[in-house]
Amino acid sequence: MTIEQQMKFFREGFPWMKIDAPATPGRGIEVLDAAARDACIAYAEGAAVDGRVKFVPASGAASRMFKDIFAGMEKPNDSVRRLTENIRRFAFYDKAVFGEPDASSDADCSRTAAALLTDAGLGYGSKPKGVLKFHRYADEVRTALAEHLVEGQEYMRNADGSVNLVVTISPEHRSLFEEALAEVKDKYEKRYGVRYNIRFTYQSKDTDTIAVTPDNEPFLCDDGSVLRRPAGHGALIYNLNEVEEELVSVKNIDNVAVESYLPATALYKKVLMGRALQLRDRIFSCLEKLDAADAAGALRLCKEEIVPFLRDVLCIELPPVSDAALPELVHAKLNRPVRVCGMVRNQGEPGGGPFIIRGKDGSTSLQILESVQINPDDPSAVAALKSATHFNPVDLVCCLRDYKGRKFNLPDYVDPDAGFISSKSFQGRELRALELPGLWNGSMSDWNTLFVEVPLETFNPVKVVLDLLRPAHQ
Repeated sequence: MTIEQQMKFFREGFPWMKIDAPATPGRGIEVLDAAARDACIAYAEGAAVDGRVKFVPASGAASRMFKDIFAGMEKPNDSVRRLTENIRRFAFYDKAVFGEPDASSDADCSRTAAALLTDAGLGYGSKPKGVLKFHRYADEVRTALAEHLVEGQEYMRNADGSVNLVVTISPEHRSLFEEALAEVKDKYEKRYGVRYNIRFTYQSKDTDTIAVTPDNEPFLCDDGSVLRRPAGHGALIYNLNEVEEELVSVKNIDNVAVESYLPATALYKKVLMGRALQLRDRIFSCLEKLDAADAAGALRLCKEEIVPFLRDVLCIELPPVSDAALPELVHAKLNRPVRVCGMVRNQGEPGGGPFIIRGKDGSTSLQILESVQINPDDPSAVAALKSATHFNPVDLVCCLRDYKGRKFNLPDYVDPDAGFISSKSFQGRELRALELPGLWNGSMSDWNTLFVEVPLETFNPVKVVLDLLRPAHQ
């Protein structure tokens, strides 16, 4: 994207998404009973798949995780006091580092915050989430990365016993991740009888975008250069595009839980994988039938089988077209990457929501939208937002090959108009930042999408450090 294009987005904004309705159970979200879940799991175990990989976005430092602790480090606030009061419950607690602090003492609270965040202690304020100690067990302490390795062996094993992970990181954090991996890799391979193949990948600097002032003037650094920033997780579509395996599980680095939650996590991950493979094979069958049919047979197939399937399963309503044009349009709608996304019942947690939207070509589709993409001045859009029943926990399974075994080129399926502008700061100065279409938002806009309800116990993110006090992390 050129600087001129970026400046146009800053000046004019991104178009609002046109919402038809929220995706809800019965229209847009599948709620599977026990028999359907079992069928999905069996399908996942028996389907032919050209490799499986777990894709884990883990770029960036954990600074937002400690925002409230930073704010209260000198003058203790409620978050710092709660941290100090419960410090022994955290997996990263070390008596030699923290001592036995008294939460009623301002001095002890400040020392606790400093010991956690600064290089005089653990230095967590500048480290990535993936290498932070999340969970304590009787015989070990696990980082978030370690928990992803344990999860991976449970539901992402290949037939040869390998477990593949692609972890997106920042170059400056590579040594920290390699150290964290080295601490557990051999031990876990022996424990679980697997072989881990871990690939670290960087978000390309070429995807960085410029920043502007609140007045939409280029934001200048002290040396006079224009500030460029990483453009959000949407840039990771290029990293995902480098994946060679066919079946990909996407899950954020901070969405892990203690091992007692693993049975439910693995069960529903297998359900999502099975549902994705069922959908893939249904689509492949339709495409193969279309290719084999003559003109009359293709039209009949579209009208009698495929158009109802698109409408009833994928919530795709096609725009009016002639009979002559219908098979080509249907073929194009079918021959796209597949994703099946877990959706959790609304609990007031942050996260994008599932909606049925009207696209530029007049067709509808299932999309995950952030609140900033919804026009607050449109009463129908606001009503749809308020009536949404679920939100997106970033629990996806993707199929990246077409019906002839070829890799899709994923950037071809991005909606460039689905980005958004966010408010940030740099060196104490306010700025406006340009976010590329999010990885599971506009970057997957033109995929074939299915939403499946998953239970809340499979969603356990650590957005702030005090989340580690929740039952899923104790």
